[in-house]
Amino acid sequence: MNDLKQRIEGHIEALSQFTATPGQGTTRLTYSKEDLQAREYLKEKMKEYGLQVSEDGLGNIFGKLEGTLKDAPSVLIGSHFDSVPNGGSYDGPAGVVAGLEVAALFAKNKIKPKYPLEVIALIEEEGSRFGGGLMGSRGIVGSLGEEEFINLTDKGGITTVEAMAEIGLDPSLPKKRDPKTMKAYLELHIEQGPILEEKGIPIGMVEAIVGLAQLEITVEGKAGHAGTTPMDRRSDALVVAAKMIAQLPEIALSEGEGSVITTGRLHVFPNGANVIPNKVVFTVDLRSGREEHILNMIGQVQQLVESFHAFGIKNSVQQQLYMPPKAMNQEIIALLSEKCSELNIPFCSINSGAGHDAMVFSDVTDVGMLFVPSKDGLSHCPEEWSDSQDLANAVQILYEAAKKLTEAE
Repeated sequence: MNDLKQRIEGHIEALSQFTATPGQGTTRLTYSKEDLQAREYLKEKMKEYGLQVSEDGLGNIFGKLEGTLKDAPSVLIGSHFDSVPNGGSYDGPAGVVAGLEVAALFAKNKIKPKYPLEVIALIEEEGSRFGGGLMGSRGIVGSLGEEEFINLTDKGGITTVEAMAEIGLDPSLPKKRDPKTMKAYLELHIEQGPILEEKGIPIGMVEAIVGLAQLEITVEGKAGHAGTTPMDRRSDALVVAAKMIAQLPEIALSEGEGSVITTGRLHVFPNGANVIPNKVVFTVDLRSGREEHILNMIGQVQQLVESFHAFGIKNSVQQQLYMPPKAMNQEIIALLSEKCSELNIPFCSINSGAGHDAMVFSDVTDVGMLFVPSKDGLSHCPEEWSDSQDLANAVQILYEAAKKLTEAE
């Protein structure tokens, strides 16, 4: 177990070096130089562990251990390797590392599966560069179509295809994957909240993942000189946007049952200190465990935005992402729970307030997800940290479950 812990720590430490913001957390945007560095590291480790490495037309990475059954569906295990700006070292990479170490245990113990085992490292789960999020998994299952993918741009106007070419990836490779090639998907993730740490329990058995929607709202007014335009003659896009944003929390509070709403990104144009803003673009992230609450909140946000159509102001709402709440597969939950008990590792049921690639895969295959505690419940910040002993426990559980799912002897 000590060797396993050290290898996990080594992987996490190595991947954390691939950041655009050294000393200020992990900033690894999709198709960036740092993405390429992490990609090369992961592919090298996959090969070292005896896996056949490939990439798809989205840039997702696969490391495959062939099974003895011909053309059999794979048991996928992994997570994402992109980050939010100035994030932590564990959100995403911990799950990819867990997949690598499960494969390493298969190799070490000379285990030959019937069904293939595939370690998967997914791109753009966070949506930090191209918006929306869950891009790698959505492309695999086909809910992100080819045309939509090639039309996506970052805030600098660079398209996905251009960004892929920049680091030598091939966007013409297949993207969507036949669901018949996937037997199951397993994902380990840090909790990103305080529950497991407060309970002193090392493993969270995820029962369900909240639904979420992401909207982009554009408010257009009229630019003008900050000193010479009278107050009653202004169409100030930022003032209107601020009034909208100030009313958003009340929408979530009135919906209740843990519903949340967040404005996380805001761009002001032309962004001059002495110019009245003529355009503001901001995001609205809505989440709830019940789909009716998400739909209600989307409707209320749209009504709110429409109520400001006046005084030279023009508004629009674009829905960038919609995912209903997703339950994990009960048979896989039972299998993971059984393995926890056999290994004498305490666990408890937990729901995820964050979105994950697991929720996308749950539409096409059987999915199971484990959480490990997050120190002080922190995530999406440089202080994010999880204990390598908890990660090693999770690897052991996933290894035993993967043996069963691949029906390895």
